[in-house]
Amino acid sequence: MAARYLRTSDIAKAVGVHPNTVRLYEAWGFLASIPRSASGYRLFTQSHLEQMRLAYLALKWPYPGGKEVVVNLVQRAAQGDLGMAMELAYQYLANVRMERTYAEAAVEFLERWARGQQLDTTRRDLQIGEAAARLGVTVDVLRNWERNGLLSVPRDPATGYRCYGAAEIGRLRVIRMLRQAGYSLMAILRMLLQLDAGITDDLRTALDTPRPDEDAQTVADHWLSTLADQESRAQMIIQQIAHMIDLAQYPAPNPKRRQ
Repeated sequence: MAARYLRTSDIAKAVGVHPNTVRLYEAWGFLASIPRSASGYRLFTQSHLEQMRLAYLALKWPYPGGKEVVVNLVQRAAQGDLGMAMELAYQYLANVRMERTYAEAAVEFLERWARGQQLDTTRRDLQIGEAAARLGVTVDVLRNWERNGLLSVPRDPATGYRCYGAAEIGRLRVIRMLRQAGYSLMAILRMLLQLDAGITDDLRTALDTPRPDEDAQTVADHWLSTLADQESRAQMIIQQIAHMIDLAQYPAPNPKRRQ
């Protein structure tokens, strides 16, 4: 009896997507070439189904460390180069872990400052341009952080100019490092409000847990949890590719099309 094939709707149902998503992934090169029947119907195999599962798992925002490696691994798998796909999956895992390490280091930097460690030795007040140059940011960035409530800068009563002392520069160093590590302005503000209220315990949780009244809109509003989830996803990608390699070595019978 001739082997039967899976339909587009079968692939979509198995993965949990709309049939148009399957067609788009085919058009974008995320699935291997799909043969057609004499009447023009796509003839999917089990291999196509596993490729679709990989693509749908991998191609979901966010992409800590960059999207390019994820797209590349899906394309390599579609081309049949599962060894390179596995190598790239581990590269993606390393990228996620690097981002997570940086995020954790920024929290340790914050905690040191919160315990009273001075982070700057400025001996005179700096004007905004000098402060920006010292921190390696722009004047607009400093003004934006102030507008968003991350700090209040005292003013010279004679000139009205902002006066950045060691305390302000130290606070700005913490803000800058948290921003560079991926935390959102909202998450940083939430943590600073707690700190300024005298609550110094568990600032990590404050950074990662939006309040009920917040309109949390980005993954950076709960960045530590996001990175933990992305590391788990990277492991799932590796497991899926390993499964595909096993199937390539020991092929399962062709799937039967339901009557």
